[in-house]
Amino acid sequence: MSTRSDPLTRRAALVLGGALILASSCLAAGLPASAQTAAQPVRIGVIGAGNIGSTIGGLWAKAGHEVMLSSRHPEELKSIVEGLGPKAKAGNPAEAIAFGDVVFIAVPYKAYPQLAQDYAGALKGKVVIDAGNATQARDGDVFGEVQASGIAAVSAKYLSGAKVVRGFNAANYKIFAKNAHREGGSMAIPIAGDDPKALAIAAQLVRDAGFDPVEVGPLAKADTFAMGSPGFGLDLKADELRTHLGVTR
Repeated sequence: MSTRSDPLTRRAALVLGGALILASSCLAAGLPASAQTAAQPVRIGVIGAGNIGSTIGGLWAKAGHEVMLSSRHPEELKSIVEGLGPKAKAGNPAEAIAFGDVVFIAVPYKAYPQLAQDYAGALKGKVVIDAGNATQARDGDVFGEVQASGIAAVSAKYLSGAKVVRGFNAANYKIFAKNAHREGGSMAIPIAGDDPKALAIAAQLVRDAGFDPVEVGPLAKADTFAMGSPGFGLDLKADELRTHLGVTR
């Protein structure tokens, strides 16, 4: 039985196909990855408009994607979205989820239980890129869950039903802002997820943001680059990151 979100997933996959064709053409022509942009825009709903949400959302907007940043008070986001250009707009979380072919989660980890309570149905079947990290000082009981079970399992619990890919969580937003589309070799971004199509879509969005994706493996492997792990906070090229994390493919 198809779900209501299936057409969005198919549309995102079609966009991915066009983007990969364009990327192949760029590589054949000898163009750098930073010159590659999606053939068609993806609609991306960003849950959270703080440092990481506005940084990565802004990179996607500048790459030609349609981006909706969200908060409970979207009227307060006017200056942020104006600074990101005409492809960016503001809404509340429900609007951003409905808007997005892909949803980017960029809120404090302590908000995940409430996020699940309020939006589990709306997120079901969606491609969700999860950038959250758990810290003891900020996230309370949820941090304890992560310490006990690992962040991959806890994200899977609270984002149950979504096609979750962990990504853009392995460094500070300032590192992303500094290194997007840099010359001399792209910064590698590790990603992990269980759905191959969702992983492929996330990988293309990593490229569009100006980085080089490294597919680490299934979602459980996200613990290898979680905050506090040896894979966190690294500024490496793709081959270097694969070696560091023991990724062989």
